[in-house]
Amino acid sequence: MGICDAVAVAKILNATLVIPYLEVNPVWQDSSSFMDIFDVDHFINVLKDDISIVKELPDDFSWSTREYYATAIRPTRIKRAPVHASANWYLENVLPVLQSNGIAAISPFSHRLSFNNLPSEIQKLRCKVNFKALVFVPHIRALGDALVHRLRYPPTESQPLITDDLTGTTDRNVKQMPQKFVVVHLRFDKDMAAHSACDFGGGKAEKLALAKYRQRIWGGRVLNSQFTDEELRSQGRCPLTPEEIGLLLAALGFDNSTRLYLASHKVYGGEARISTLRDLFPKMESKKSLASSEERVLIKGKASLLAAVDYYVGMHSDIFVSASPGNMHNALVGHRTFENLKTIRPNMPLLGQLFLNKNITWLEFRQAVVEGHQNRQGQLRLRKPKQSIYTYPAPDCMCQA
Repeated sequence: MGICDAVAVAKILNATLVIPYLEVNPVWQDSSSFMDIFDVDHFINVLKDDISIVKELPDDFSWSTREYYATAIRPTRIKRAPVHASANWYLENVLPVLQSNGIAAISPFSHRLSFNNLPSEIQKLRCKVNFKALVFVPHIRALGDALVHRLRYPPTESQPLITDDLTGTTDRNVKQMPQKFVVVHLRFDKDMAAHSACDFGGGKAEKLALAKYRQRIWGGRVLNSQFTDEELRSQGRCPLTPEEIGLLLAALGFDNSTRLYLASHKVYGGEARISTLRDLFPKMESKKSLASSEERVLIKGKASLLAAVDYYVGMHSDIFVSASPGNMHNALVGHRTFENLKTIRPNMPLLGQLFLNKNITWLEFRQAVVEGHQNRQGQLRLRKPKQSIYTYPAPDCMCQA
């Protein structure tokens, strides 16, 4: 989102964009750069008729470094851009800096451009960046293609999968019909569990451990919730556990013949938490089960690249479902909407209330889930005021008139 907005702001200001610097997230601790994740030449080429982009600063501006801005107040540093600023704000506050100094460094920049009251060409440009200009580096796409191929053409017991390269092609594949598969984005990491302040069955020890984790990572910016666990769940504010996402899928009609790809980082609770989901869906796969350690060497320990592979596979699945709303969920929902692909959006408040009901029967649960998700299975939703164009690309980016 920040990259797309940076392109839009450069267009508004008629300025050259320097390939953005990516901050290191305190949770993921991944220092991967733009060029480590995205195909920078493709990015520049697709947008060449819209704005000018350079990979690094020209020599005349080589002094404009992060270290330079960290040591004192600088006239070229814009650090007070309001959240969801208008185009006029940039013209009134940033353009004069550009005209006087030839350069402006805007940081922080997250969520710093409005989704409303912008010219249609700027809105369309944001979507062009998001859905056309931003593609992953070749080795991410190659690994993603290999995983998708292995999900489409799984080995049988009598025909084990033997591959010498990332294509995974064998004579058997020519005769075998491609299979469908579902990608489940299981957003159940320790930071998500801590941030939610929900109870996940670990008692007082768990509550204390997650409270300490919140303090260490966010330094008091994420407080202990003032709501009870029941209130949080009834409001749909608790991420679905592996067990709960399994029950949701089973209620919607998926069974033990369903091929599942698990998109996740480090699941809170480890394999013990995933085992129930695996029992329900024995054909569940992941990056680790589908690719060898040699094939994964370029992404090992790099959260952004691991997420990029999951995103790529998610864009090539027949169905995508996320266990919790969040950045990955929103990005894939928007991208799959743009490509007219099927996405299931869990009804979090409904599911929270159903899981709190200890007396509900399976038939009652299944009926409630089916009825509560009739309009949450990929139907096109038009963007409302203030909603993100990246999550809701229609009508701005998908309609002719």
